[in-house]
Amino acid sequence: MKRLFYSILLLFVFVSLSQAQLREIQFEEFDLDNGLHVILHQDSSTPIVAVTVTYHVGSKNEDPERTGFAHFFEHLMFEGSENIPRGEFDDITQRAGGINNASTSFDRTFYFMVFPSNQIELGLWMESERMLHLKVDSIGVETQRKVVKEERKQRIDNQPYGSIMEETFSHAYKVHPYRWTPIGSVQYIDQATLDEFIDFYKTYYVPNNATLSIAGDIDIDETKDLVEKYFSDIPRGSKEIQAPNEVEPPQTEEVRDIVYDNIQLPLVLHAYHIPAQGTDDYYALQMLTTLLSDGQSSRMYKELVDKQQKALAAASIPFALEDPGLFIAYAIANMGVTPEDLEAAMQVELDKAKDNLIDENEFQKLRNQIESDFISQNSTVQGIAASLANYHVYFGDADLINTEIERYMKVTREDIKRVANDYLKKENRVVLYYLPKSEEK
Repeated sequence: MKRLFYSILLLFVFVSLSQAQLREIQFEEFDLDNGLHVILHQDSSTPIVAVTVTYHVGSKNEDPERTGFAHFFEHLMFEGSENIPRGEFDDITQRAGGINNASTSFDRTFYFMVFPSNQIELGLWMESERMLHLKVDSIGVETQRKVVKEERKQRIDNQPYGSIMEETFSHAYKVHPYRWTPIGSVQYIDQATLDEFIDFYKTYYVPNNATLSIAGDIDIDETKDLVEKYFSDIPRGSKEIQAPNEVEPPQTEEVRDIVYDNIQLPLVLHAYHIPAQGTDDYYALQMLTTLLSDGQSSRMYKELVDKQQKALAAASIPFALEDPGLFIAYAIANMGVTPEDLEAAMQVELDKAKDNLIDENEFQKLRNQIESDFISQNSTVQGIAASLANYHVYFGDADLINTEIERYMKVTREDIKRVANDYLKKENRVVLYYLPKSEEK
């Protein structure tokens, strides 16, 4: 019976709600005396609830000689607490018919649990336990050292093109802490002491650096009482939380390099510096990225993969970051195609965006796609809870969940052409060629 319910729950969580549409999302928010920000959204369409906690700490908050701490804690936070036995966190969640997971970015660490709605109190208790009583001891730290090192080995070191994000960001940033990625360095994780991990936890995993966002089949007043019950007694953090103040200087000349990897086919990557998320140009650049290389209907895919057959794949990874980020476009060469030829074909598509206005039909299609993506990200209770938290943490305005789409809709065809010219410049980019190790001299 539990397995059946778990399957039904997964269906509710990962399939868009049947009535998903661009509708106003109602919510309430308040602060506890200890600084914890709380956001509540009631949606009784399905009997589930998402309990999420966003800690405003990511890899950019780390010591350059201790990279990987935020990602390490993504794992350590499941280790157990004073009242949750070691290794039981996942089991407790699953026995209650729920699921949980977490993710770490450059700017934040996000934890979520999705339960049948009658288990909301369990979820709040579990989150309060690891905020107050996380088991940061030598056994847990040594266990997670091994886990993190194995994850890096599988995802980065032994994966074709696995180092692509590390290579891109280390080439693009010389001053800002975005120059290292959240996966961090095995060397530094090995060198770190137990006291350093405890200090990181006490600094960043505190209520005044956290946003508790709950969405789903809840009673608002009862949920407020439960939040007070489980979180109000957690002490405010006593350590100063400082955001990094390094400013990456403008790039003035192209950075070009070759990475030799255990691969068969070359990859060409362009990375351009772009403004921070939330700026006017950011929205135009997001639309430009979608136009050029987001999906099989995009310009680069249709031209390079379908028509010219110079690439097996062509795509983009727009990094929307709290500080100025990157616009990344890449393509994997087809058999027999040189990276120089592939890059020239990529450049032709970039130049088209710089030289010509997109036509009205393509522009309307682009607007429709942006609107569809916006609706999709808020079509589950987990997505709503995450969006509410992100808008509060990054912009101080959770209501952007209802209004940010207007910023996209204000972007004109002229804006898209302008930002293409302003940012997709040779002197503002990193170009990486990934080549087979057999070609290394």
